[in-house]
Amino acid sequence: MIEHINKQRVRKLLEAHAAGDFDAVLAHCSEDIEHFAPAPIDIFPHLGRRVGKAEVRQMWEMTRSRYADVRHEIKTMICEGDQVAADLRIFLRKRDNDRIVQYDLAAFYTLRDGRISRIREIMDTFDLVQQVLECDLGRLLIAGTARP
Repeated sequence: MIEHINKQRVRKLLEAHAAGDFDAVLAHCSEDIEHFAPAPIDIFPHLGRRVGKAEVRQMWEMTRSRYADVRHEIKTMICEGDQVAADLRIFLRKRDNDRIVQYDLAAFYTLRDGRISRIREIMDTFDLVQQVLECDLGRLLIAGTARP
């Protein structure tokens, strides 16, 4: 039964996030929420590690300043006790040129006392960098034009 409730909590968080309602998103989170998305922060300054509602809100607001029309598809969601894992497909529209960025994201949520206390995201950052920069990094590396 708790698994069903925790999956619903994560779904509500994802829906509120897609709607840009960060007050509703943070209502599902503990005060000491930790969000971790390892990525090259020179390109994605809104990712990395954030702790606490204020830092997490700032990260999500920065994301919204760069990307619009955020949406997601839940491919798979599994839950065991207070741990929820989601296989997501994320779609973002870049604000500067309306190009769509889409990527798969594995997100792992830890709940404590009915609130999300930890989010860890794993994504193919190489593919994401190529989409954001709009260039084929593999081609540049093979051609020898990229710096070591």
